[in-house]
Amino acid sequence: MWLNKFKIAIVEKNTDAIDKLLDEIPEFSNNKDIEEAIYLMREGAELLYKLRDEASDVISQLKKNINFLDSTQRPNLQTRLDIRS
Repeated sequence: MWLNKFKIAIVEKNTDAIDKLLDEIPEFSNNKDIEEAIYLMREGAELLYKLRDEASDVISQLKKNINFLDSTQRPNLQTRLDIRS
């Protein structure tokens, strides 16, 4: 059952479910299930690294866009001396 849930979480790219399932790893009774669990955990780790890298790329692009937009704004022309205050 755990293996099926883990497979579904990987296919759906559901990081919350992957995290929850990793906290609830059962003891496996045969070598086939152990090998499958190891393989799925590697796939899950690869998915998480890929999603992390994609998020990092998106954040970097957003920062570049914000900097570009900031550079195209009219500068604030507060160069006159305000003697009224």
